[in-house]
Amino acid sequence: MGSNIDAITTIFTEFYYWLTVALMFLIHVGFCMYEVGASRRRNHMHTLLKNSMLIPLVTITFFFFGWWIYWAFPNGPFIYQGQGLILDMAAGNAPTSETMGTNLSDRITGVFWAAFLLFSWTAASIVSGSVIERINSGAFWILAVMIGSGAWIIDAAWGWHYDGWMVKMLGYHDAYASGVIHGIAGGFALGVLVVLGPRLGKFSSSGKARDILPHNPWLVCIGLFLIYTGFWGFYVACNVPLIAPDGIGGEITGETWTATTIYLTPTTLGAITVNFLMSLSGGMLMGYFVSKGNAFWTYSGGLAGIITASAGNDLYHPIQAMVIGAVGTYLAYKLHYWVENKFKIDDAVGAVAVHGYAGFIGLVICGFVLWGHPSSPYAGYAAINPLGQLVGAIIMFGVLGFLPGWIGALVLHKFGLLRIPKEVELMGLDFATDREEAAAAEEVRDALKQIAVSK
Repeated sequence: MGSNIDAITTIFTEFYYWLTVALMFLIHVGFCMYEVGASRRRNHMHTLLKNSMLIPLVTITFFFFGWWIYWAFPNGPFIYQGQGLILDMAAGNAPTSETMGTNLSDRITGVFWAAFLLFSWTAASIVSGSVIERINSGAFWILAVMIGSGAWIIDAAWGWHYDGWMVKMLGYHDAYASGVIHGIAGGFALGVLVVLGPRLGKFSSSGKARDILPHNPWLVCIGLFLIYTGFWGFYVACNVPLIAPDGIGGEITGETWTATTIYLTPTTLGAITVNFLMSLSGGMLMGYFVSKGNAFWTYSGGLAGIITASAGNDLYHPIQAMVIGAVGTYLAYKLHYWVENKFKIDDAVGAVAVHGYAGFIGLVICGFVLWGHPSSPYAGYAAINPLGQLVGAIIMFGVLGFLPGWIGALVLHKFGLLRIPKEVELMGLDFATDREEAAAAEEVRDALKQIAVSK
């Protein structure tokens, strides 16, 4: 009986993570639609290809070294109890390991790797939207690999791994990735934008910001709804679907097997479903209110609400999730325009605000609301607390987010690789890329004019 239960559990877990991957793919579809809708017509194909090509680049690099990092670096290294790389745990997740290839003895590693890979795509896509219409594609792809297969997986090892030093020492809690994915991606995007500079025409000669409106609000709307849909997969992929009490040292009391968070603390899909919808609703209502009915910020507000509440949505009451989502959306909206006007930062789709500021705020709020709750089922770990969450937010947004983005962009800028030339930006990236096709089209138009004149 025991072996049969184990087999059913394994097959169920395999299918569970496989399904989350399919759902999370919709996040990337949504980001592509969202970015194309927000960009101007002369930049459509460049915007689409820039974001789409991160899929193969991040996938391959994540296979070769990104996944290994998650298992090798939970101690920093050398931050917790003087321990360094956990090579024994990482060995089974190296690209040369048998578990990373086709086999029947391990059904979980491949789908678990894929779920984390889709998180990597999300982190890189968040950066992609903020820099549209002016970044060199090659430069963006380098930055996408930096965050997708480097920076974000390091912060996951530190603050999401059940053995991560931030969980142990700080009591860091981020069940659905307010900071681990969104905070770091928003910080990384801000670092890149500081070096990249605004789009031509974004600021007047007096320094006043101009609104560059989405060319197709319908695409933006549908893209955001697809991101909402994909977030269901995102949320459930942050859980372990079924685990026995002895699987985590007997810390779960009773005989009932249960779902757990990424930290192996008990949770239910029912609880996070209610909290997801309440935080989405609180964010949308606040987005509509604070923007005075602006459709772009109403839909973005729903996303900001989810992200703000995500850190503690495994433990919040639904009313708390709604209020926290609304508060995070309000503050992210205000911060977006303050930073834009004060520092002349041109974030084309509000990604830094919706993901970065909301994620940072969500971590800090979580420290107060869940103060004293266990961060882990294991004995000896620090409890959730305001200081630990604040330090964690600074590490996620600033140390692992902003600094790598700023340094990477600065190096690319020094070599003249970061930004497209001014004349190309004015002409449009699609036209500049497809000069031969554009020239052929012009010849056809000239020929048609000559025929009309001859008649």
